Amino acid sequence: MELILHNRASEIPLAHQALDDFAAKHGLASAGLAKLHVAIEEHLINVISYGYSLGQKGTIRARFALAPSGIRVQFEDDADPFNPLESPKIDTSVPLDRKPIGGLGVHILRNAVDELTYARTGDRNIVTMLTHMPHPQRLS
Repeated sequence: MELILHNRASEIPLAHQALDDFAAKHGLASAGLAKLHVAIEEHLINVISYGYSLGQKGTIRARFALAPSGIRVQFEDDADPFNPLESPKIDTSVPLDRKPIGGLGVHILRNAVDELTYARTGDRNIVTMLTHMPHPQRLS
């Protein structure tokens, strides 16, 4: 399943609905999707808020697919290059009032999925998330 979004926060709910529709179509338990919804939210907020210049139009392509061990969601955008895997890790032992601003969304993203990969192809960022979850038994 594929979905095209514009770089507007008002379109984020479309990605959540697409995930729910995809899961329902494939009989995946909605309870197992909560962390993936969090990851989608954090990723799209970061891309839309920080990846484009003010007023710049952009396109974000979302792809949903079954993987052997769960569900794979891939986002491809034409925003500025940004590899979330290179973002510094957050020290969660530091009190909130002493933490530097920024980076928490990437921390949440990393911890919400089982696997996270990044690639830059041409002028496009490609972020792939994998969440392990059992597939329903298929009847023969």
